[in-house]
Amino acid sequence: MRSSTRRQATRQKLYEAAVTLIAEQGFSATTVDEIAERAGVAKGTVYYNFATKSVLFEEVLRHGVGLLVASLREAAEGSRRAGGTSADALDAMVRAGLVFVERHPAFVRLYVAELWRTNRAWQPTLATVRREAVAVVEEVLRAGVAAGELGGDEEPLDVPLTASALVGTVLVAALDWRSFQPERSVDEVHAVLSRLLPGRGGGR
Repeated sequence: MRSSTRRQATRQKLYEAAVTLIAEQGFSATTVDEIAERAGVAKGTVYYNFATKSVLFEEVLRHGVGLLVASLREAAEGSRRAGGTSADALDAMVRAGLVFVERHPAFVRLYVAELWRTNRAWQPTLATVRREAVAVVEEVLRAGVAAGELGGDEEPLDVPLTASALVGTVLVAALDWRSFQPERSVDEVHAVLSRLLPGRGGGR
């Protein structure tokens, strides 16, 4: 048990070191030696946990998006427990996404940048984890449509596209906020994005 906990702590250090370095200088320019040094471990420890640098990066993507998905799902479930509507759940997820970016800006910059590249070995992994993040939002949208809270007969809600748009909007808007308007509070940014949601001021 103690060995497992220690290994998990080591992996967490490697995730954080890899994210920071790759976000700063790119994947190709980042060496395993640098990752090991930043994490405070021996180079052999990196290879003990991950066969290659590419494998480490794929695990970084899985780990980071896993944290995002858990955060979004927890926000939606918390809203439901409080008796909120689907629109309330979406609103809670927007706030959770903003808080996630505030806490993990390097990972989100890296994730968003990699979404636009098509020649990477980890593209299948990236597609999978992206799908996991979008699927959490789709669940809430579908529940809202089924309950008659979102969309309408004349103009049914396009759930897959709306979910993708919401995830992309929150991540990119949050990165813009942290990079160019850091003086704004989470509450300010959340209030603006909230008005764009289906079922709120800017959507059906």
